[in-house]
Amino acid sequence: MEIEHSQPYFFGDIGCWAERTEVHKAASLGQTSQLRHLIQSGASVNVVAVDSITPLHEACLHGQVQCVQLLLDAGAQVDARNVDGSTPLCDACSAGSLECVRLLLEHGAKANPALTSRTASPLHEACMGGNSECVELLIRMGACLEAYDLYYGTPLHVACANEHTHCVKVLLNAGAKVNAARLHETPLHHAAKNMRVEMIEILLEFGANIYARDQHDRKPVDYTTPGSPSAACLQLYETTPMSLQQLSRLTVRKTLGTSALNVIGQLDVPKLIISYLCYQ
Repeated sequence: MEIEHSQPYFFGDIGCWAERTEVHKAASLGQTSQLRHLIQSGASVNVVAVDSITPLHEACLHGQVQCVQLLLDAGAQVDARNVDGSTPLCDACSAGSLECVRLLLEHGAKANPALTSRTASPLHEACMGGNSECVELLIRMGACLEAYDLYYGTPLHVACANEHTHCVKVLLNAGAKVNAARLHETPLHHAAKNMRVEMIEILLEFGANIYARDQHDRKPVDYTTPGSPSAACLQLYETTPMSLQQLSRLTVRKTLGTSALNVIGQLDVPKLIISYLCYQ
């Protein structure tokens, strides 16, 4: 098979610039045999298209695990950035492909690539799509829980805004700051706006500030419909003080921070207490 080359030119340390190549197409469509043939025929695995997308970006965006493996084995740059600054790991997290995420991390992908004004972190991308298994893996690999995106805030903001309750619980249990603010807007404001009672309860149990006011001077309850379950939940917490038991758990978790789960699991206390401290 003849491989087309469209007058490429050198582009930094990434490779060559060209229109979308056959390598891109094979990687995107999961055509493993075709991709292997192209690589063996000398095609570059680091060639970039007009938008700086590499074949590895394409494979990750479409969850093509075998193609990702082939490209990495052939020397694809694991942290290459596209025109928006996104890495293949960002794309794999966005697609919710746990196997692609695992492969990239095993090949040295950065769980915390430097953010730009146009880039969300891999953890943001996983939370945006509600991909909780990817969230858990990224956290185990040291992803920053407080990575800050100019448009979205922290990953917890993103999970709440997109109504992904399980991701919210994973983040909070790992030690994410429940009262992190973007323009004074907290994750609880997002949960209240979306009228998600279960999410509201989880945030409050982890110490969310029910009295926090956003840039419009509004509390979370001000975004709920009067008489709705969400409004009733928030009003109940406003009028009912936390128990000593709840306050003690919050103090322990706050003191231990992101190491809480590891430390609590080693405590010489009854399993019932360990379960309570771990919100199980």
